Amino acid sequence: MSRPPRRLPQPLHEMWRGVHHTLQQDTVGGAMLLAATVLALILANSPAAGLYESVRDFTFGPEALHLNLSVGQWAADGLLAVFFFVVGLELKEEFVVGKLRNPRTAILPIAAAMGGVAIPALIYTLINLQAGEAALRGWAIPAATDIAFAVAVLAVVGRTSPRHCARSC
Repeated sequence: MSRPPRRLPQPLHEMWRGVHHTLQQDTVGGAMLLAATVLALILANSPAAGLYESVRDFTFGPEALHLNLSVGQWAADGLLAVFFFVVGLELKEEFVVGKLRNPRTAILPIAAAMGGVAIPALIYTLINLQAGEAALRGWAIPAATDIAFAVAVLAVVGRTSPRHCARSC
């Protein structure tokens, strides 16, 4: 009996390398996030809303670890935690060895980031001020999703943005 090959045949190996390289690019992840958002908005506001809600509310995970969560909870609690961990690592790298180590260069992106957190939270609070105390607890949601979408949009259109923004953003 012959041993299986250690590598894929050359055409399959080249195809895998191409797919792997494509999936590692930031533009692919950003485009996937934006496309999934558009699809979710269309499904949630169409006659297929029941299907969308059943997928969102489908639960899975190990019950013994109290991780039998819905798809929506996995996305909100799990994927966003990983996303912000990665963003935090990238920010640390920029502050330590990157463009943000110089305070004069860092002031504009820091101010923009603070505004990107504060402005959506403020808008949410103003809209829900009359809705009661329970509604006001959700102020952090638009701030967090704003950051995720800003990173996705920058990943998709970052290469086509003006050169001065690419240096300071």
